[in-house]
Amino acid sequence: MHDPLTAPVDDPALAADTTRQEAWEWLRLFHSGAVKPQDAQRFKHWLARGPAHAAVFKEARAQWAVLGQASAGVLRTNADAAAFHARHRPRSVLARRAFLGAAAGAAAMAGVAGVAVFHPSAGLWPTPAGWGADYRTATGEQLEVGLTERVQVTLNTQTRIRRRTVDGRTTGVDLLEGEAAFDLSSGSGARPFGVVAGAGRSLAESGRFEVRYLDAKVCVTCIEGAVRVEHPTGARELRARQQTVYDGTSVSSVALVGAANLSAWRKGELVFTQARLSDVLEEINRYRRGRVVLMNTAARSRLVTGSFYITSLDLALVQLQHAFDLDARSLPGGLTVLS
Repeated sequence: MHDPLTAPVDDPALAADTTRQEAWEWLRLFHSGAVKPQDAQRFKHWLARGPAHAAVFKEARAQWAVLGQASAGVLRTNADAAAFHARHRPRSVLARRAFLGAAAGAAAMAGVAGVAVFHPSAGLWPTPAGWGADYRTATGEQLEVGLTERVQVTLNTQTRIRRRTVDGRTTGVDLLEGEAAFDLSSGSGARPFGVVAGAGRSLAESGRFEVRYLDAKVCVTCIEGAVRVEHPTGARELRARQQTVYDGTSVSSVALVGAANLSAWRKGELVFTQARLSDVLEEINRYRRGRVVLMNTAARSRLVTGSFYITSLDLALVQLQHAFDLDARSLPGGLTVLS
């Protein structure tokens, strides 16, 4: 079967035009969300067909960035992409033990000097903070739990929670680590439901909110309704599309959350706005089995703005690798080194 993204062309003049067209086809595929696990390997083979392919792809990528929203608008009108999204719209909850991710070999596109890196656990076993949890999720896993008749909680990847009870009645949870979304239905005489994370506590009677507890920092985001965040240094009242961040010593002021960032992970996306490349890779590591290590110090602070589908993170790594001209090498144990 003829594949327009991999088939060779013999005529040199026609080949140049075809290569440019193929580069744009790859870009459209990467931005469509319609990628498949085998696409990463196909893209690797396409690049390996000659240095012109990498150069043309780099040029097309720069042009795509200039087009910006216009490119996205054209893509959204593409019937094939729309049909794919209709068939594969992300469900609110992934099946338990349904690990996310696609082809594992996509990152091995270029060689780098051997590097030995050790990362304790790499998410393969619970950290001490997760011991004693009533519910937990593994890497790339999401889990929905009905805690009470009116409280539904969705655990994101690498998350541990423990029930809080009074006289056998669930009054809240301890978020030991990770990220969770809480949906509370309203009812007469409803008591506040509390989420303890780090040094603070979040209280709500109804509505929807999310709590993220990573690296000793807690971010509380109100999606709908109202949430009161209590901290030893003060309290914050959150309304819809507002959030605050606290650690062990301080709590931030209330900030507005952009619509694109609101509950993105529950929609199957990772959204970044002027985020450091090192932080983007750390976030990808939470959802993807194995680990990506960035050894290029100069690239750590490069800024990333965009969104990636959680089900296609290997292709996201391919895009980031080429966007920042990084070399990649896959090592045993699921380790990928970018340099």
